[in-house]
Amino acid sequence: MAISEADIQSVKQRFGVIGNSPLLNNAVRVAMQVAPTDMSVLITGESGSGKESFSKIIHHLSSRKHGQFIAINCGSIPEGTIDSELFGHEKGSFTGAHESRKGYFEVTNGGTIFLDEIGEMPLGTQARLLRVLENGEFIKVGSSKVQKTDVRVVAATNVNLLVKVEQGKFREDLYYRLSTVPIYVPPLRERGKDVELLFRKFATDFAEKYKVKPISLTEDAKSVLLKYRFPGNIRQLKKPGRTDFCFIIRQYRNYQRSTWTLHPPGNKFTCAV
Repeated sequence: MAISEADIQSVKQRFGVIGNSPLLNNAVRVAMQVAPTDMSVLITGESGSGKESFSKIIHHLSSRKHGQFIAINCGSIPEGTIDSELFGHEKGSFTGAHESRKGYFEVTNGGTIFLDEIGEMPLGTQARLLRVLENGEFIKVGSSKVQKTDVRVVAATNVNLLVKVEQGKFREDLYYRLSTVPIYVPPLRERGKDVELLFRKFATDFAEKYKVKPISLTEDAKSVLLKYRFPGNIRQLKKPGRTDFCFIIRQYRNYQRSTWTLHPPGNKFTCAV
């Protein structure tokens, strides 16, 4: 499937992916190439780098685009309830199960499930997921009836799953099932001037939302922005008033004080609007 630069720009605009770095464009290209297939995809990248956007690209450019898309953070669901959430349960199958419930794999039949933080999934749940990937079937908690489902799985992780495999915390067979097509989403520090483009977009959105004057950066302030490593990536950049980001400004003295303001107490810099 030949994908032009114009195609990539069109998809980025449609799904709100901002930036032009080669690594970012390559990730978009791979997502576009794999979308029409029904292969499982493993998206890797640091927290806050925008992995969910790529799962949406894959779903909406696929033949499943009219089906449901559900995003699930595996790390936010307690181990005792994740099987019920994903695969459903029968009435009386555990304390508090006053009625039967459909799980996400039943509800999303014909659609796409995005499993974020897949590395946090318990081993027992991993075995159930592997059965879905291999045979398209699952069993509700408290049931013995095998049910069929047709769901595409897109998974994401911010950790090295092969290390988890070596530690016995992640199934090797599941890893290879999920990583049929890998997509790497780069962190902000590897995206060069994309940081400036993102900052401009977020600053404009902030100004429009709160009816204030947009933040304007001098060249010195831009230099500070580009040198900062943003451990929280896009999620952190979207909230420029956070202490950990603005604190770094203190080591630079040639910024515009109408843009960056020292805000007592605590000598913390926040963005003035």
